[in-house]
Amino acid sequence: MTTSNKHIESIEPIETPMSLRKRIVLSDSDAAFINQSRETIRKIIYKEDQRVMVVVGPCSIHDPVAALDYAKRLVKMQENLPHLFLVMRVYFEKPRTNIGWKGLVNDPDMDGSCNISKGLGIARKLFSDITKLRIPIASEVLDPMTPQFYSDYISWGAIGARTTESQTHREVASGLSFPVGFKNATDGDLQVAIDAIKTSRTGHSFLGLNAYGELSTVTTFGNPDLHVVLRGGKDKPNNDRDSIAKVEKQLKENGFPLSLMVDCSHKNCLGNPEIQVNVLNDVGDQIEEGNDSITSVMIESNIKAGKQKPPTKEKKVLEYGVSVTDGCVSVDTTEAMLTKFDKKVAAKGTKKQDQVHAIEAWM
Repeated sequence: MTTSNKHIESIEPIETPMSLRKRIVLSDSDAAFINQSRETIRKIIYKEDQRVMVVVGPCSIHDPVAALDYAKRLVKMQENLPHLFLVMRVYFEKPRTNIGWKGLVNDPDMDGSCNISKGLGIARKLFSDITKLRIPIASEVLDPMTPQFYSDYISWGAIGARTTESQTHREVASGLSFPVGFKNATDGDLQVAIDAIKTSRTGHSFLGLNAYGELSTVTTFGNPDLHVVLRGGKDKPNNDRDSIAKVEKQLKENGFPLSLMVDCSHKNCLGNPEIQVNVLNDVGDQIEEGNDSITSVMIESNIKAGKQKPPTKEKKVLEYGVSVTDGCVSVDTTEAMLTKFDKKVAAKGTKKQDQVHAIEAWM
């Protein structure tokens, strides 16, 4: 008689992280690029680098070919944006409020077969291919076990609105080797992100997975390179001047650097991806007026605008370059947005200064 596994259909061993790392090897030159990218992002967060980081890319990755195509376009885009530091959003795991496709790692064939081992291999290979193009990678840390399989390729990580309050994710973030942004809660509460930063800055010991697939006690030093991500809440954006002033006050009261990211998507665009254009324009205006706390932004963008439903049968019926999760702006719209934004970042503080000079001249 047993008391275990009454609701378990099957348990299948998968390839260990170390085996996958040996099969898809991170080269020394790629590692040097990633370390350099992480350091650049750290400097941007702490304002040692005056550029603004832009995490931009698809809501989720379902087609590696289209993702690589998008990455190549970002590389060309970066050449004309000297005041921005582009980091490609490459998300393989999707938190679900309800039932739905959980992402490429969980179900790479999008048919319910859930070949996770295959998904992990595809994910690491795509990370490798994108890195060789010399575009840094951003990804969400959702499952606490997946970082062992490919986090060596990540330059910036996100802890999402649904998991920022999770003790497990705070512990994992404390040991990650790259800067991490914590989103405010889905109801707009920022305190959970503040608490998460406090917690993840300190060391922890917790149950985790090592590179050989063994359950282990993981002890961390704590991660000093953390910041908040404003994504709006309920039906109210929090990218406006008053909201950002309140965030700055909270950061200051907690002794944190005045450094934050504005997510132009999600509730800041009220679920309409095209409103991201307006959000970025407003953020650019604030920077042009002299705001010094907005050090990064996020945009959900794909080759084509909009979104489509995940397939019910065959993955090949999907339209190329269109999101299967949240709607996105097109890559062409993205380029126009960033070209304008780059100019506003270059003119940081000039609007405010011009107004002061105008008052002085009038007096």
